[in-house]
Amino acid sequence: MPVTQDPITETTFFILLSLAPASKHGYAIMKEVDRLSDGRVALSTGTLYGALKRLLGQGWIERTDDPEPDLSERSRKFYSLTDQGHKVLKSEVERMKNLVKLVDYQWIGGKS
Repeated sequence: MPVTQDPITETTFFILLSLAPASKHGYAIMKEVDRLSDGRVALSTGTLYGALKRLLGQGWIERTDDPEPDLSERSRKFYSLTDQGHKVLKSEVERMKNLVKLVDYQWIGGKS
């Protein structure tokens, strides 16, 4: 049974994907989303922090401590995926794989 019924937005997908390997602070998330999407998804600060607030509320991400705090600087907020966030991301990846299989079968390898 899928974790989420509706597809997630591309922005949400790339934010979750950027956090899959390790926790990150906001600016690092913005840069990683830009890299992962080949520049197609460029997040403004407002869009990113609005999305992070929503994802926190949904329980898909959580705030974590800075893994390398610098006491001379203001502490940055880091975010990481929760177990639920990992499940949602995995579910979305499976949904996308199934769509690609369907397209491949219908238009490329199967019926034309």
